[in-house]
Amino acid sequence: MKPMATPYEATGRTRQKSRTRQALVEATRELLAEGITPQVDEAAERAAISRTTAYRYFPNQRSLLMAAHPQISPDTLLGDEAPGDVHQRLDAFMAAFSRYNFEWEPQLRASLRVSLEPQAGRTALRQGRAIGWIEDALRPLRDSHPGVDVRRLAVAIRSATGIEALIWLVDIAGQSRDEAAETVRGTAQALLAQAIGG
Repeated sequence: MKPMATPYEATGRTRQKSRTRQALVEATRELLAEGITPQVDEAAERAAISRTTAYRYFPNQRSLLMAAHPQISPDTLLGDEAPGDVHQRLDAFMAAFSRYNFEWEPQLRASLRVSLEPQAGRTALRQGRAIGWIEDALRPLRDSHPGVDVRRLAVAIRSATGIEALIWLVDIAGQSRDEAAETVRGTAQALLAQAIGG
């Protein structure tokens, strides 16, 4: 069995290498926010790091863009004072979810583009935690409506309210970001109403 290769930044002066890697990631995020989907050499130039060094960390654009993807992975987007009523709880979640998606929009758009490339496979987009977040928002249903498949409902809500839907609503339907957030909120509530029968 062939031994696994050790990542470049895991050998030698690891603290300095960690700072260099982070500088490349931050440069990539800045470029994405400016509407540029950078190649490795463009991120290197922005970070004032040599191209040769940059390619030691990120051998291609895909690995660079994946590193720039949001790293925030809380267990929930709801605070301790989230409502107990499932409709209000879902509304609070959808407001937070839309804010999250718009805050990280440049990186999410880039990840989505990369995931659509023919060679991307299933690993291009990181497996987010949105379905788990939605299940947490729907938690009251486990007691009030035990017959509802909460996981299936969470998948349906995610499929209709994530960054993909927001991009379509803003870019194609011409909605403002506030209007798009309200649209996905209404969609989530409609799916909830359908699932619980009213």
